[in-house]
Order: sequence, then C-alpha cells, then structure tokens
Amino acid sequence: MRRNELASLAWDEIDLKNQTAHLPKTKTDVPRTVPLSKAAVNTLEGIGVKKEEKVFTLKAESMSQAFERACEPHRANIIGVRFHDLRHEAKSRLFEKGLNVMEVAAITGYQTLDMLKRYTHLRAEVLAKKLN
Repeated sequence: MRRNELASLAWDEIDLKNQTAHLPKTKTDVPRTVPLSKAAVNTLEGIGVKKEEKVFTLKAESMSQAFERACEPHRANIIGVRFHDLRHEAKSRLFEKGLNVMEVAAITGYQTLDMLKRYTHLRAEVLAKKLN
C-alpha cells in the first residue's frame, strides 16, 4: 500500500476474517482490495478494532518522519532509505515468493507493466536458487 492509502485506511475497510483491506481512495483513483498477510492480520488484531475510526492515527507525512526516526540508529547500514522504498521492496519480494505479474499488479495498484518493472528489484541469489 502507498503511504496515503495507509494513512487514510479505516477499520470499516478491513475484513480480518477474509484477510483483506479495501482501498476506496488510491493514487490512480481506481479502488482496489488487497490481501493482508497473516502477520498483518495479527498486528491489526493486536491494535484492536475501533469501528468508525482510522486504523493509524499518524498522517501520511508523519509516517515518513516516524520511519526516518526508526532508521536513525542504523544509518551506518541503511543509507538513503525512505518509507516509500518499503513499497518497492515488498513488490520485489512478492515476485520472489512466486506471485505472477497480474497478482503483484493487483496488490500494488500499478496500472502499467512498465511501472511495475521499473520498481521491481529481484535479488540475484534468489534467482540463482530458482535456476537449480
């Protein structure tokens, strides 16, 4: 999900039973429903459902600032990483898990193959294992 999608996510848009989140407001103005991992569902359940409220109390920009503060102690090992980079990383890992182009596009909201390819970075060591 994009930062603004996370910031605007409301509890009534989450279906914990079916492990999905409906995103009515997206960057591309095309609503979509995305799957949630079991880890995400467990985290959301831990937060506690508060109907008719936003899931996260931080605004989009504050999410980026909180991420930067969390990375600060590790700056020697993590240089130039931004909150948005997590989106690129997740997309690459989805491909490595074996999801196909259409599945990754549906989850990430990319409308064109060119944009999907531009922000996907597969690790050579994972590709090497697939060759064996």
